[in-house]
Amino acid sequence: MIDEKTRVAIALRRFSLISPILNGQVASITDYSEEVTKLPIEMPHYGSRSYSPRTISTWYSKYIKGGIDALKPSPRSDRGVFRVLDAEMSEKILQKLNEYPKAPATVLYDQLIDEGAFLRIDASLATVRRFIQDNRAFSEETSRQPMLRFSKEQVNELWETDLMYGPYVGTKKKQITYLLAYIDDASRLMTHAEFYLSQDIASLRSSFRDAVLRRGIPKILYSDNGSIYRSQSFEYLCANVGVTLLHHGVYCAHQKGKIERFFRTVRLRFLSVIKREDLESLETLNRKFREWLQNDYQTRPHDGISGETPLNFFLKQTEHITLVTDLAEFNRKLLLCVKRTVKKDATISLDNCLFETDMHLSGERLDVKYDPDAQAGIQELYLYRNDQPVGIARRVNLVDNSKRRRFVDGQTSKRSEQLFAEEPLVIHEKANTISYTAVLGGEPSCSHNTSV
Repeated sequence: MIDEKTRVAIALRRFSLISPILNGQVASITDYSEEVTKLPIEMPHYGSRSYSPRTISTWYSKYIKGGIDALKPSPRSDRGVFRVLDAEMSEKILQKLNEYPKAPATVLYDQLIDEGAFLRIDASLATVRRFIQDNRAFSEETSRQPMLRFSKEQVNELWETDLMYGPYVGTKKKQITYLLAYIDDASRLMTHAEFYLSQDIASLRSSFRDAVLRRGIPKILYSDNGSIYRSQSFEYLCANVGVTLLHHGVYCAHQKGKIERFFRTVRLRFLSVIKREDLESLETLNRKFREWLQNDYQTRPHDGISGETPLNFFLKQTEHITLVTDLAEFNRKLLLCVKRTVKKDATISLDNCLFETDMHLSGERLDVKYDPDAQAGIQELYLYRNDQPVGIARRVNLVDNSKRRRFVDGQTSKRSEQLFAEEPLVIHEKANTISYTAVLGGEPSCSHNTSV
């Protein structure tokens, strides 16, 4: 049976094939489907397979109706299927190919075996050679393309994102900070930029959420090959809200020059003039940074857009901005997901905290979705079986448990199903969407967060 990680990898591979259709990059779905299926497609778990043009159209229709989860294969669909190269093996072969682009397939194969990437019984030399030949041909064709400067015409068509090491903050115990930033390629507007104390998936998710809520949903997000950007969790999160995540080539950091140029501006115009008292805490640093971003960068004439300010350029194209309209559904799509087994006492452990659910779920291995950004910590876990909600787990309070009335069989599960169906999903709302209709003639306004 296919595990959940492989099912997600398959869904993401299918999404990557239909993303040009979703982004409006193809004139005809039929022509594109025929073109992309001319050669076999490397698919996680299934290996290299030939698909019909109709399959691409089917995947596109499934995504429109059910989102990224609809692209997952059914949990029992792998019976009788022989696995050739899974996602992890393919990634290791590509890494070795990027490291030694001129080495023959036999040499790369022997190195992978010696390093323990996989066993000979897992993949034959012929299979690896075909995979290398297909990817090497694509790599050589791409490398021959001229490197030209470009700029998108419409806002939110392409965002670039990256991470920069920031200053240390704190009075007694110093902590390093990390600046996570997103820049719109067309307008040069910083859709969001903020300092964090960690460079993990929780910080990346939080920054991405704030960027989308403030400036709308981008079609493409362009990043480097950092581990957090390469994580399956973030790739799945982007696909779940309809964003195509792309990575630049190895040793090709110049391909995201706009965000790198912004980081240089931050060092020269902001970090060079901050005072010691501005570094007393992370909150103080971010407050000063938001003031600088609003009063300096966003409203300063930019040579790359003919001397116009990034903010004015962005606001002139409000017709191209797709805002989040259903905040609860958007928050649900951004939940992180892990696998957990419900213990015999109906509890689940997550981040060194204990949560409890209904007894009838004890012993089951479920998908656990949660919001890591709640102000008071994680209070609830949302439990799923085969992509269907089955209950909620709440943080254990040992004192309250000693006073709780025990339910008889059947009442507990019924009460949990009622709560799951009736209670809205309320997640920490750090920032609201921006109202562009109210600011077409002036500055943008938010309900309680003035950062632009």
